[in-house]
Amino acid sequence: MAGSWHDLGKFSSEFQRYIWGTSGYEAHLVDAVPGRVNHSSAGALLAMDKLDKLGLPLAYLIAGHHAGLPDWSAVETGGASLENRLREGREGDLLAKATGAAPKELLEAIKPSFNPNRFGGKDGLHLWIRMLFSCLVDADFLDTEAFMQPEESIQRGNYPEMVSLLPKLNTRMDEIARTADPSAINQIRAGVLRQCRENAAGAPGLYTLTVPTGGGKTLSSLAFALEHAVQHGKHRVIYAIPYTSIIEQTADVFRRALGDSVLEHHSNLDSEHETQKGRLAAENWDAPLIVTTNVQLFESLFAARASRCRKLHNLVNSVIVLDEAQLLPPEFLQPILDVMKLLIRHYGVTFVLCTATQPALGTQPASHGHSLLRGLDGATEIVAETDQLYRDLQRVRVHLPDDFSKPESWDAIADRLQQHDSALVIVNTRADCRELHNRMPPGTIHLSALMCGEHRSVVIAKIRELLSHGQPVRVVSTQLVEAGVDIDFPVVYRALAGLDSIAQAAGRCNREGKLPEKGDLFVFVPPKPAPPGLLRFGEDTSRIILGERPENSLEPEQFRRYFEHYYAKVGTEGLDKHGIHDLLTKDAAQCQIQFRTAAEKFQLIDDEASESILVPYANPRDASRDSRPLLARLRSGEFHRDLLRLLQRYTVSVNKFHFQHLHRAGEVEETSPGIWVLRNETAYSEELGLLMGDIGNPNPEKLYVG
Repeated sequence: MAGSWHDLGKFSSEFQRYIWGTSGYEAHLVDAVPGRVNHSSAGALLAMDKLDKLGLPLAYLIAGHHAGLPDWSAVETGGASLENRLREGREGDLLAKATGAAPKELLEAIKPSFNPNRFGGKDGLHLWIRMLFSCLVDADFLDTEAFMQPEESIQRGNYPEMVSLLPKLNTRMDEIARTADPSAINQIRAGVLRQCRENAAGAPGLYTLTVPTGGGKTLSSLAFALEHAVQHGKHRVIYAIPYTSIIEQTADVFRRALGDSVLEHHSNLDSEHETQKGRLAAENWDAPLIVTTNVQLFESLFAARASRCRKLHNLVNSVIVLDEAQLLPPEFLQPILDVMKLLIRHYGVTFVLCTATQPALGTQPASHGHSLLRGLDGATEIVAETDQLYRDLQRVRVHLPDDFSKPESWDAIADRLQQHDSALVIVNTRADCRELHNRMPPGTIHLSALMCGEHRSVVIAKIRELLSHGQPVRVVSTQLVEAGVDIDFPVVYRALAGLDSIAQAAGRCNREGKLPEKGDLFVFVPPKPAPPGLLRFGEDTSRIILGERPENSLEPEQFRRYFEHYYAKVGTEGLDKHGIHDLLTKDAAQCQIQFRTAAEKFQLIDDEASESILVPYANPRDASRDSRPLLARLRSGEFHRDLLRLLQRYTVSVNKFHFQHLHRAGEVEETSPGIWVLRNETAYSEELGLLMGDIGNPNPEKLYVG
């Protein structure tokens, strides 16, 4: 019905005159802007006229099929709303103008039977409407493309069936097993893989895969997902990762097994892996295996824009693996868990929470019969005896401070580091990273997200190369190395932080178990505490948990206790900081939902708090990877999507305060609206990345980024 009625307004004489007087293509693609004729309100009005209250879901879809799902009410935003669109449409008699010339059979309606509880009642209505919206807008895009750009349309699809991917993965896993050393660690990894394959026959639903870092969970989790998908007829596998810094590494691992069946979809995509077929599939996730980010996945599930929503119907009947599940952002945790439950119960989705530090995501009671967290209950653990697995894979001795209230100076920490030929130290902020690096001897490597993605890739490759040849290497880094970056140091130092971060740091120590004895992880109290807010909550919670049971610092039970304490500190309001649940459910019994406001507030990356700067950087190992010719094209006036995608790997994000400092100093220029380029090449260092200077920061929590 949405497909039949969404363009009903095009039958009006006003639209017909308009479409004959201009390009019909452009007329179809744009709606509700000056000079265009509103063609989407008529179908919304017809839905209300024919179906009364049952027409409201259709009205949202039809009214928003170009401009995006609207809010019901404009009270909060002061902008357009469905309520206003319907009123103005009636006042303008848009339905009569459209139906006068429309075929009669188009206007006929069979009243649908609708059971709201089938999709989660009033709390699930917003997702059901988004799923319908996804079906409508994707069909509209594809239909338009088939007519206007048939050469692109024929490139869609033609991916292999899910059932054909599993033998390819099994062949790759057999190759790895044949060439692997017969070490104890590799035997443990083989056992993890075996259990993933065996337990994939379990019923669809919620699973956890709790395996220590270095236990081979990346490929094992993919094996579970593909085997489960084949056995239960699932359509695709979506592998979601929190950081773009490791997504390429994971996609490359999968690509070596499955070839071009792997679709990467993220903002930092290397042009080497981008094809026209892949670009088309990324628009609606019409591929068997998608490797993406948490940002892409969850922001789409709360989006209002048509382009962002069109992939959602392809989540139905899929397997979604959440890698590093402990990194789900606390301030959005409650709405994320709510939507995950809806997908599991009503849309045939199986979730796998994959991590070494499993968060406590079950329902947590609060006082007076309320819940601190409406959690995910009834998860099935894939690997048996996780406690024993952690003991078997314990390759690190953890050394805790004697006194958690006594900080060390940077000079003292630098002195300790210099006692080791090779060591990695991980600190909490970019400022701390510079501070400590300045105290280290020449040759010490600096690693932070003040270096663009291409630069970081080069540095990480250099670190791996030095380590593989047994050469001394000292690295000072922010936490960007913690989640999945495959490096292996004999000694790691970690500034006090959340227990999950400490465990991730341990995963960079003696990762392959090749040392004759265990590696050493030293936790230290830095000169300054973590900034107030979530970071301080994590640090303070670690003090409590580690102080109570220091001898069991990295065992699974510790992480359960840590996250329970941590979420209690964040509090119920902090776990839905922006009130997403109320915007989507408070008045949903009357089908009055604030779609657009919720989408604007559900931003996992706060664009308003930061600014992206394109920087000059040339890869010393590959002359073709040089941003300077690309920046010259940008400065000359060239401006299009393909050029911006090539430049994505040469971007550094800084908070607004630091950006304003650079702007006032004349260090950046705006080549196009919202596109900022570093003006002076000397302000970008081969050693340190973007040079910020010691300019302070009024909001230090914003510095807690890689």
